[in-house]
Amino acid sequence: MPRLFTALEIPRDAAMSLSLLRGGLPGARWIDVENYHITLRFIGDIDGPTADELISAFDRIDRPSFSLSLSGMGSFGSKKPHSIWAGVSQSNELKALQAEIERICQRLGLGPDPRRFSPHVSLARLRNARLGDVVEYLGARGNFRTAPFDVGRFVVMSSRDSVGGGPYLVEEAYPLGWRNSLPSRTTSAVQPSRSS
Repeated sequence: MPRLFTALEIPRDAAMSLSLLRGGLPGARWIDVENYHITLRFIGDIDGPTADELISAFDRIDRPSFSLSLSGMGSFGSKKPHSIWAGVSQSNELKALQAEIERICQRLGLGPDPRRFSPHVSLARLRNARLGDVVEYLGARGNFRTAPFDVGRFVVMSSRDSVGGGPYLVEEAYPLGWRNSLPSRTTSAVQPSRSS
């Protein structure tokens, strides 16, 4: 079974802006543009029945769509940096969506995520990068920002064992704000498919 996680996809324009940050840092292994995402909750390797229960429970999430932008950059691993990331603007809607996903995972028997939710887009994994080089790289790009983009769905993605950074596959997609787009009950009782 592949490792599963919930995520937000990065739209093309924002991904292109992120791709311009690639290069200029010795020891960086850059993540492919098509694998950029914002992880909401790492789920990991789970059995088929639990995966089916999660998929079904996520299908009942009713949250509005919202806007996000990417802003700022940083690294994980203060004295020995191991990755470079782009930050995500503050968003109450994003926090609420992530918290609901976390509650569902715990209700279905998964342990709480040990890491505090810190939304970001991973850009590179670092191997033997010098701290001075990382500080210089980030200092030159600290004012990075994208235009706001609409978040209309979240997804369950899978990853296979690899060196890190993908490939990732979308296994399921869940529209946000879908109830607001339903026709009035007097005109139709048919609900749109939620797995588009």
